[in-house]
Amino acid sequence: METSTERPGGRRVVVTGATGNVGTGVVRALAADPQIGSVLGLARRRPGLDIAKVAWDTVDLSREGSEERLTGLLDGADAVVHLAWRFQPTHDPVTTWRSNVLGSQRVFRAVERSGVPALVHASSVGAYSPGPKHEPGVDEQWPTDGWPDAAYCREKAYLERVLDAYELRNPQVRVVRMRPGFLFKETAAPEQRRIFAGRHVPGTLIRPDLLPFVPDLEGLRFQVLHTDDAAEAYRLAVLRDVRGPFNLAADPVLDAARLAELLNARAVRVPRTLVRAALATAWRAHAVPASPHLFDAVLRLPVLDPTRAHEELGWRPTRTAEEALRAFLRGVREGRGEDTAPLVGRRIG
Repeated sequence: METSTERPGGRRVVVTGATGNVGTGVVRALAADPQIGSVLGLARRRPGLDIAKVAWDTVDLSREGSEERLTGLLDGADAVVHLAWRFQPTHDPVTTWRSNVLGSQRVFRAVERSGVPALVHASSVGAYSPGPKHEPGVDEQWPTDGWPDAAYCREKAYLERVLDAYELRNPQVRVVRMRPGFLFKETAAPEQRRIFAGRHVPGTLIRPDLLPFVPDLEGLRFQVLHTDDAAEAYRLAVLRDVRGPFNLAADPVLDAARLAELLNARAVRVPRTLVRAALATAWRAHAVPASPHLFDAVLRLPVLDPTRAHEELGWRPTRTAEEALRAFLRGVREGRGEDTAPLVGRRIG
């Protein structure tokens, strides 16, 4: 059920990381809700987006001293949605640790100091320990120890422990943890191409007719969700009196056979060690930004059971996993983006 406390004019929500893939979807979903009076979007760089009820400000959470400024920005907020995350540089985990872990802790402390009653935190399937790849999947009680070799998983899992202690110290704060699968939408495709393939890979080359085959790797089963569906789950978490973790995923679970069908290609069995060795060589040469450690993690991530989100949050995705992946492919080929630093679109080649 929705919480009963309402302020005149609607609730005030602050969103960190508001200019990225998930952030742009969340601020739009919140702004479209009549129960939300205003949204403050925070990012390191001010965007060019003009969205009704949304104001923008800048803060760099990786910097010491940003907590005091952040505390002031959160004053009077009814909820904080914490999405800010830095994926790169993968060769410098100290930098990502400062942004992601230390920056998140600054947000959590600012929420406490400002008296904000609700914190919705972006965790991930990457926080989970290796688990089963078959349906119905793991629920929210599955261990969240991550895959320690991958910085992304290590940082997401560490923040789960931080929030465990935080909730004990701050029972007055309603803490929600979202654990989605891989999130895609059309306008975020340029950012995701840069994160995983590198900024020099032409989007025009990512075409089904140019793929000779899809590698059928042991452990290649993963879940995809359209970003706008995830944004709806965040909106519900802000408005409803819920706590704790929620798995978010759409059907069907994707594997090599489904990918091959989607891309009109063949699935060919390939040794995992061969692909990993090639990726590791390219990563060490700085030819690709995605690390072999993240590759290891993806092949071990469990399949998620989103039943709790269906029943307690009242959420269900409106698009299939295949539709989300098709949106990503359209966006990456056409170079579509948005007027924000992370999502700027650019065609190469």
